[in-house]
Amino acid sequence: MTEGFIGRRNSVKGEMAFVDHLEELRWHIVRSLLAILALAVVIFIKIQWVFDNIIAGPINPHFISYRVICSISHKLGLGNGLCLPPVNISMQTTTFGGQFFGSFSIAFVGGLIGAFPYIFWEFWRFVKPALKPREIKGTRFIIFWVSFFFFLGATFGYLVLGPFTFNFLASFHVSNLNLIQTKPTIDDYLDNLTNLILGCGVAFELPVLTYALTRIGLITPDMLRKSRKFAIVVILIVAAFITPSPDWYSQTIVFIPLYSLYELGVFLSKKAYKKLKQVDEEEWS
Repeated sequence: MTEGFIGRRNSVKGEMAFVDHLEELRWHIVRSLLAILALAVVIFIKIQWVFDNIIAGPINPHFISYRVICSISHKLGLGNGLCLPPVNISMQTTTFGGQFFGSFSIAFVGGLIGAFPYIFWEFWRFVKPALKPREIKGTRFIIFWVSFFFFLGATFGYLVLGPFTFNFLASFHVSNLNLIQTKPTIDDYLDNLTNLILGCGVAFELPVLTYALTRIGLITPDMLRKSRKFAIVVILIVAAFITPSPDWYSQTIVFIPLYSLYELGVFLSKKAYKKLKQVDEEEWS
């Protein structure tokens, strides 16, 4: 597979040795790391503000998501049905350098998220020469759309899943005797928040991935339509796990965007499949 990829790059950019390709890839990686580092330095300089106003947001009882969700609950006539109780926890660190090294984690992850469009652009610059003209036609504005869905997913994970997840985990008790208190470490909190944000960012790339897989002929809109009922069940199960209560309206908050993502993938797959057939007909005519 590597030989085929390099061979296609050679046909466009001339004969290049394997070492030359590795050298080119190395510089793409170096520039990406420098972009992450630059943003990480800025975040580290403002680490206290970043932690108080951004990182600690999902466990702050005054976080905007709590206010908005509760306001929606009242407007829908549900009273406090959707209002989440305040998260009452205090984090700890078990080492002298816990907060210091935690600051490095925050800065690096923040730099990675902020530099994502540039990182993908560097990746695209390396991959694009290996694509055929027919394949490149379907990649217009790809950097914008990949970045858009990544940030959309990261925002969803931060503003929606974060508050729901931490509220549920902080209020869950395995015993009614109050024998156990939840006192998470800062590393545990950062790991969970990072997984939510990056996980949702990657998951929201589903429409883009669906479009790309359709363009190269691996999937079709019919396949996605036939799998719709299974997708609904999976999404409902996921929504049930990440909502703090079994109430249908709580699960709906999570179910709607996830299912909308699937339907968007079906729509984009349909458009991609139509374009693919048009190109095939033009080549055969």
